[in-house]
Amino acid sequence: MDEDVAVKALAALAQSSRLKVFRAIVGTGPEGIQPGQLSLALDIPANTLSFHLKELHHAALVSVQREGRFLRYRADLAAMQSLMDFLTAHCCQGVPCGDPLNLTCESDSC
Repeated sequence: MDEDVAVKALAALAQSSRLKVFRAIVGTGPEGIQPGQLSLALDIPANTLSFHLKELHHAALVSVQREGRFLRYRADLAAMQSLMDFLTAHCCQGVPCGDPLNLTCESDSC
């Protein structure tokens, strides 16, 4: 991940409501969630949620898939892992610290 992409992702997450939205989407795992369900779960008006989802999608932190009349949002775990790798690339006095996270929902830890 280059610095510009990391800055865009971090900027998208630097707003409290948007961070809550992203964390809620991450919590749904590979199934993802439809905006209506997310709006109800987080008590965020649909138009406000739409803005936050657009920003997260623009920052490549979530993917969106059309399902008939509905949309389904999923966290891009690879992008999240890339961001974590970028942030921890120079930890431990420049020595790679190994895999800081195992961001798959296939393990028992998710």
